[in-house]
Amino acid sequence: MRKRIICQNPQDASPIDQIWLDLQRLAQVEVTSEDAVHPIEAALIPGYEQGWRAAQSGKQTIRLLFEDFQRIKRIQLLFHEAQQARTQEFVLRWSPDPAIPYREIVRQQYNFSPPDTTSEFEDYTVDLVGVKLLELSIVPDISGGDTFASVAQLQIA
Repeated sequence: MRKRIICQNPQDASPIDQIWLDLQRLAQVEVTSEDAVHPIEAALIPGYEQGWRAAQSGKQTIRLLFEDFQRIKRIQLLFHEAQQARTQEFVLRWSPDPAIPYREIVRQQYNFSPPDTTSEFEDYTVDLVGVKLLELSIVPDISGGDTFASVAQLQIA
């Protein structure tokens, strides 16, 4: 019988040999807002613990603009919410050119119910060729309210 031990920690769920894109070098980032204590780099660059957080409530967008066309094979997202029960929705989309409409990769809703459910980890295997723009839109609470969007981690391979 063949077997292997899998890790239960979602941050360690990727294979050891996974090569993530160096987003700091390869892309420019646009965000609709950003908390000074939780900048976008905290979600995109490995090693930061706190992740990104919006400075304003409501829907937020993070857009990666690649200098060169990219082939994307994997996208990982990690969200945390330890304070407020809510339903969050995000949409991940891509485009080969700013003049071409975005193509949706995934639209996902999930519930945070602290203290029991405080994290959501998404791991997508894709095969996107010629990516120039990758956009993540987050509606932190689909019922409205004063909720701030956040992303603990966004990794792309």
